[in-house]
Amino acid sequence: MGDHHGNTHRPIQQGRNWPGPWRKTPGRILGTSLVRLYQLTLSGFVGNSCRHLPTCSEYAHEAIARHGLWAGGWMALFRISRCGPFGTHGIDRVPEVLA
Repeated sequence: MGDHHGNTHRPIQQGRNWPGPWRKTPGRILGTSLVRLYQLTLSGFVGNSCRHLPTCSEYAHEAIARHGLWAGGWMALFRISRCGPFGTHGIDRVPEVLA
């Protein structure tokens, strides 16, 4: 779909977290709610020092929403452990499916 200038239109994502669709199971709701609570409260004090894109909290939200509290929580924990001064950097997306 394009306008008269040949530009294609993409839907604009609202907010900073992955919109889904994702199954709203109790574990996923709990996990994503805790991540969102962190984003609204402590994130401002910690500062924007993440070396990855998406940020660690955005990654955690998407990982839990996609893969559940257990698998997504472990993925988020390992991602946060890679985010230190001697860790990795760059674009690091959540895998769509687990191996």
